[in-house]
Amino acid sequence: MNALTALRRGTYLVYQKGLRRYIFLPLLVNLAVYASMLSWVVNRFSGWLNSAMTMVPSWLEWLSWLIWPLFFVSLLLVVFFTFTLVTHLIAAPFYGFLAAKVEQQVTGRAPLDDRGLAKTAIDAVGRELVKLGYILPRAAALFVVSWVPGLNLLSPLLWALFSAWIMAITYLDYPMDNNKITFRDMRHRLSQRWWPSLTYGGWVTVVTWIPLANLFLIPGAVAGAVLMWDHHYRGSLTAG
Repeated sequence: MNALTALRRGTYLVYQKGLRRYIFLPLLVNLAVYASMLSWVVNRFSGWLNSAMTMVPSWLEWLSWLIWPLFFVSLLLVVFFTFTLVTHLIAAPFYGFLAAKVEQQVTGRAPLDDRGLAKTAIDAVGRELVKLGYILPRAAALFVVSWVPGLNLLSPLLWALFSAWIMAITYLDYPMDNNKITFRDMRHRLSQRWWPSLTYGGWVTVVTWIPLANLFLIPGAVAGAVLMWDHHYRGSLTAG
């Protein structure tokens, strides 16, 4: 099963009878965060752009026509990461529960997770904090690169690749956590199967960039990750 098929099938699954009930709360969380962040960015964009242009050295002024769109794209990527991190931190318990229900319906067997509902919810938030500890230093380094004259020409490409990898980690971790796969082992399995990992993360990145529609497609990405887990990663070797 390829990444696009998994995402398409996952989106179809979550809106079928039996699974629809598990997506309403995550949708409300995403909608609230989306509206708040959009308003915040719109109100501050002009000031950020003016600050960025004043940092351009005189010998690069001839590239000002290119710096504006690059800044815009880099800012969008930063906002996208912030939106993703916040929504997943809040909605992680719901996504983990959704992933478990999808796995049970698709495979006919429940995940290996034997924790209770309350402990699962608490652990899910803890797992998201572990992800943040992995993501934030790398995102900060890319953010610095985005402001370095010359190097910032590469920042959109670097952000795009990083986005695909982080989306793979973010979504494929839900079924793996449900099956008692450690965060380190999860990253090892993803790197072993790097092509399905990056293509799935890439398609999820594309989905999350569709205004408003992304709010309704994100639960499908969770379900698609379960299909990817079962097809590509369940039998992968663990980290040594």
